[in-house]
Amino acid sequence: MCYGRCARCIGHSLVWLATLCIVANILLYFPNGETKYASENHLSRFVWFFSGILGGGLLMFVPAFTFIGLDQEDCCGCCGHENCGKRCAMLSSVLAALLGIAGSGYCVIVAALGLEEGPRCVDASGQWNYTFASTEGDYLLDSSTWSNCVEPKHIVEWNVSLFSILLALGGIEFILCLIQVINGMLGGVCGYCSSRQQVRTSYDAEIKQCF
Repeated sequence: MCYGRCARCIGHSLVWLATLCIVANILLYFPNGETKYASENHLSRFVWFFSGILGGGLLMFVPAFTFIGLDQEDCCGCCGHENCGKRCAMLSSVLAALLGIAGSGYCVIVAALGLEEGPRCVDASGQWNYTFASTEGDYLLDSSTWSNCVEPKHIVEWNVSLFSILLALGGIEFILCLIQVINGMLGGVCGYCSSRQQVRTSYDAEIKQCF
């Protein structure tokens, strides 16, 4: 298995996941395609935490492009030793992966809190409030109570669907970045590619350069 190839696959996957997170977060601002609820500040407070736009989105592009560009990165050849430079680059990718873990973790936490509290909506008495805040997330298992939110229409389904998507996407991003932490450490210790012949050849070349 080639550690660099694995990193590139993770990087490309993160690009798509980050893009989907941004789209899902943007849709939360427009229930039923309407803009008035955002302009009147009638959305869930967790929508304004930008978890999908920042945490699972823009921040995730940093590790994604770092992983994709590992082929061109060799830490300036590490004093003339190409294989050593590749190992250095793989180890440095661990830092980018940790940044991705922080961003995706933020996305997961905010999405989970948004699901637990529920949307801000007009209840039967005509007041704007968090109708399901006191249920501690139990409303998610009882769809018959969702009609307690009168306006915006279908806001519960809207919030539950999009926050669930952010939760799932953030979780996948977290796992991929965690895999890259392990992959980067193995690539740094064992060499850019785990092929025995390549590693042995690179090792012999380094030994010769030492003498």
